[in-house]
Amino acid sequence: MSQEESKSHQLPSSMVSQELGEVNILVKGDVAEVLFTVLMEPSGEEAEGWETGVALDASISMKWAYGKKLEGKIPPELMQEYSSKGWIEAQNLDGLAVKSVNKEAKQDAIARGFLKNSENIMQSLGRNFIEYLSSHLDAHGKTTVVYWACNEGSDYEVIGEIESEACPSLKLEGPVKHSFGKGTNILPVLKYYWNRFEKSKRAMAIFLTDGHIEDFGDVKNFSIEMAKAVEAQEHGFMKCVLVGVGEAISLEQMEELDDLDTGTSVDIWDHKIAKEMRSLLEIFAEVVDENKIVAPTAMIYDDQGNLIKKFADGMPAKVVFEMPVTSKFFDLVVGESKIRQTIQAPQE
Repeated sequence: MSQEESKSHQLPSSMVSQELGEVNILVKGDVAEVLFTVLMEPSGEEAEGWETGVALDASISMKWAYGKKLEGKIPPELMQEYSSKGWIEAQNLDGLAVKSVNKEAKQDAIARGFLKNSENIMQSLGRNFIEYLSSHLDAHGKTTVVYWACNEGSDYEVIGEIESEACPSLKLEGPVKHSFGKGTNILPVLKYYWNRFEKSKRAMAIFLTDGHIEDFGDVKNFSIEMAKAVEAQEHGFMKCVLVGVGEAISLEQMEELDDLDTGTSVDIWDHKIAKEMRSLLEIFAEVVDENKIVAPTAMIYDDQGNLIKKFADGMPAKVVFEMPVTSKFFDLVVGESKIRQTIQAPQE
């Protein structure tokens, strides 16, 4: 680990041992403070009273993820054929003359195998999250599903409360009443869930998105208000998880929300990257009772075999300890099992 870093760094899911939820490292001089959680669903009283939601980004930049982008290339000779048939249209875009194929040409190119629609990954991802939340967490067995970032970017379209049984045939192809949005504003749908879950004991909302949140400052301010309301017991606990989809993800924004200092002990946001997730269980990485004992005894060793922490009276689901900043990994020994967690140097 680098001694030059001084900010908290969360290891990507692909590097985290399957038994752990998430691993965060804070470098303080020649010492690294490590925080990890044990990956598990809420249990006992912590599993009661949840309401859930899944919000699907419907901005224009997401059309590819709904299977609405044509991929491939039409060969020149076929373009000449389309031109002779009058299937090539001239358009003026920002003062530039641009030629494009019309509907008939697209259908023909698809039939000949030169073009194909992109994969509808939002449908498969959405189905998976909805099925998991409705069957594993939601007290009513239903998850409230919404398209957001519609029209100019601030509207949302409620699909409805979906049960797990409906997921295999559920069509998620983009908004019906609204158009795909020109912007990506998350605050309106965040407020929608916040108000909807006002009487809930606990709530979780998953937001699937591909990129930059344009009302980011307002979202941070409202998140602070949320945390203060939860701490004052004016509103039930609410966990929000941003799940990044695709290659144009604004990771910096996700990390900033995840690490947002609300001035309270309430942690509203978590973030995940869809392609890195090992299982949907990871959405509970930060929803742990830090006082819950998950093992009767445990020991933690650094990469030199030095004992750095011992749990003689039980190991909790959330653990914090310090180790030399030069350590490359730590070993968590529980009974006869050993979990080795590699540590990666934080990157700018």
